[in-house]
Amino acid sequence: MRRIFGIETEYGITCAASKGHAPLDAEQAARRLFKPVVNRHRSSNVFLGNGGRLYLDVGSHPEYATAECDNLRDLLAQDNAGQALFADLLAQVNQELKTEGIDGRIHLFKNNLDSQGNSCGCHENYLLHRSADFMGMADGLITFFITRQILVGAGQIDENGDYHFSQRGNQIYDPISAATTRARPIINTRDEPLADSNQYRRMHVIVGDSNICQATTALKVGMTIALLDALDCSLTLNDLAVADPMNAIRDINADLSGMTVLQLKQGGSSNAVQIQNSIYQRVMNTLSDAGELEATRERITVAGLDPLELWGRALKCFETQDFSPVNTELDWVIKKNLLVQNAKRLQVAMNSPVISRLDLAYHDIGSKGLSPVLETAGLMRQLIPLKEIETAKSCPPTTTRANIRGTILQAAAKQRKDVSVDWLHVRINESKLPTVTLGDPFASEGEVLDKLLGELQE
Repeated sequence: MRRIFGIETEYGITCAASKGHAPLDAEQAARRLFKPVVNRHRSSNVFLGNGGRLYLDVGSHPEYATAECDNLRDLLAQDNAGQALFADLLAQVNQELKTEGIDGRIHLFKNNLDSQGNSCGCHENYLLHRSADFMGMADGLITFFITRQILVGAGQIDENGDYHFSQRGNQIYDPISAATTRARPIINTRDEPLADSNQYRRMHVIVGDSNICQATTALKVGMTIALLDALDCSLTLNDLAVADPMNAIRDINADLSGMTVLQLKQGGSSNAVQIQNSIYQRVMNTLSDAGELEATRERITVAGLDPLELWGRALKCFETQDFSPVNTELDWVIKKNLLVQNAKRLQVAMNSPVISRLDLAYHDIGSKGLSPVLETAGLMRQLIPLKEIETAKSCPPTTTRANIRGTILQAAAKQRKDVSVDWLHVRINESKLPTVTLGDPFASEGEVLDKLLGELQE
């Protein structure tokens, strides 16, 4: 049941000035932010010694892709390491602007929607076995993803001041598609396994929000891994398929009760809470009957948080509409409490500029961001200690092929030798050794690594 997974996060960027007009637009701000990266690597698209990838994506979005992980603790450390790496670049560029006397401060936001309605994404990747009937289970997966937002959305205030579960939910236009920007789907079907294509395929999920709370990220990925494990054990969900998923995802998003009636493809009706409860019970029963429940739990439990327990506990909150049992673990709940309390204290509407600024501060990863304050105050559950995140900025996961990629990049930097890498290949430039293909994502050491290290030391 071992599985590889990872997260790609696009960040929103802006430059704000205290005296009105900002001195830099988004493209200029992004180029200033990446200047140290380009100076060091001669590129704005680089793989790092921790096995991850840092790059400037289309639309001036700074982006970080975690290294391949096979346990949730490594993934959370990697995801937060990417955030910390960008925070370091942010501090550096803002100090430079101050030194140059430029009235402007660059901000990075780990969110999915700007004030103009432009969206940036958080993409999840899960390794599937080629033998799995991907299209056969697609309807069930789509239903899972459109209802999952009631638990793992990051929260959004619309122009009318109404609160929604998700920022990303209203930006999705297709259930399944090969596109990622023009017609954003829930699941991207581009068959790019980045591994041995005879054995594996990669499920690329682009419907999820970027999460600030580590516990919400753990739930988002952990519940999905558990579902995929159960599907491998012959679980079926097609009887839960929603008749009109694109309307349903918007209807669900706008109703915080979770009780909006949804018509099912095979007849009858249900709602998001009932569907998630049914999926949760089936996953637990299927994994238990197959003798795989504890193995799945072991791979996804982090710092005492069991995503399966949180999944069930969060769903129970909808029965009473009392979310206090999860008020430090779900992003949309944490942020809603923060915004509502401040709107009441300041006697302003939820769509007022002051609440909008507070909303942005929740997602700000720089020195003006609120998440460290909320974590310190016990209002947001933190799972990965800062020391571990600091280590993950430079060290790769040790149990996947990311260990080979990261170790070689670190060794090459020490030896001052040039190496070309991507997700699937490693080549030591100006070497007689041919390009090495890392087709097995689970291979983290062995002859390949020894040979590459030996070549670097010659």
